[in-house]
Amino acid sequence: MEKLIAVANQKGGVGKTTTAVNLAAAIAGRGHRVLLVDIDPQGNATSGLGVRVDEEDPTTYEVLLEAVGVERALRSTEITGLDVMPADPRLAGAEIELVDLPRREGRLAAATQTLDGAYDYVFIDSPPSLGLLTLNALTAARSVLVPIQCEYYALEGLGRLLETVDRVRESLNPSLEVEGILLTMYDSRLNLSLQVAEEARHYFGDRVYKTMIPRNVRLGEAPSFGRPVTLYDPHCIGAASYFGLAEEMIGHD
Repeated sequence: MEKLIAVANQKGGVGKTTTAVNLAAAIAGRGHRVLLVDIDPQGNATSGLGVRVDEEDPTTYEVLLEAVGVERALRSTEITGLDVMPADPRLAGAEIELVDLPRREGRLAAATQTLDGAYDYVFIDSPPSLGLLTLNALTAARSVLVPIQCEYYALEGLGRLLETVDRVRESLNPSLEVEGILLTMYDSRLNLSLQVAEEARHYFGDRVYKTMIPRNVRLGEAPSFGRPVTLYDPHCIGAASYFGLAEEMIGHD
């Protein structure tokens, strides 16, 4: 059975899409079959993999509205073994359109069940909110990976997200677990980064990944070239961190 992991945090700017794209690419680079589902209307995971979406192309939006099956929305990428279910701004309308539809929180779960073991890992890049799109991601997933930025309010926001995970577990997805907590934008020169890392490990123990993602210019540049950093500059410290995270995740399975 494939690993189905939602990458989620209601806070923006924490490295969520960067993590979804680069972790998916790093694991595919290890010979695994990987799908990245983009359920964020900004579509940054889609463009970050160099996939262009035209108006007539099926996307996650059509899949959620059950206008097309999953297989019609899948697109290959330049990375062998990595496919993407793309998103574009049309998906913003789904937040409103899903409200009055049956099984509104379970549309993505029903869709991903039809994949029937085609992938070893499925990552879902969620929007920076706790609306219906993120609820679909958490209902479909078997676990949630939470990136948190090494900043003052990081743990406060994490607490709210974990409360949401608990509510989803109680009402929609009893098997949902926390896959892990990932520290991003880490700077070992700053006392604040060190304090956030120390507090996270104190409260959450081994659920915090040993690998931490540093601040790195190359990580910021790669999306503008439509490539994960593992292809854009595979020897930079940012790429090395995501390769290390991939090994850590694979090692836990």
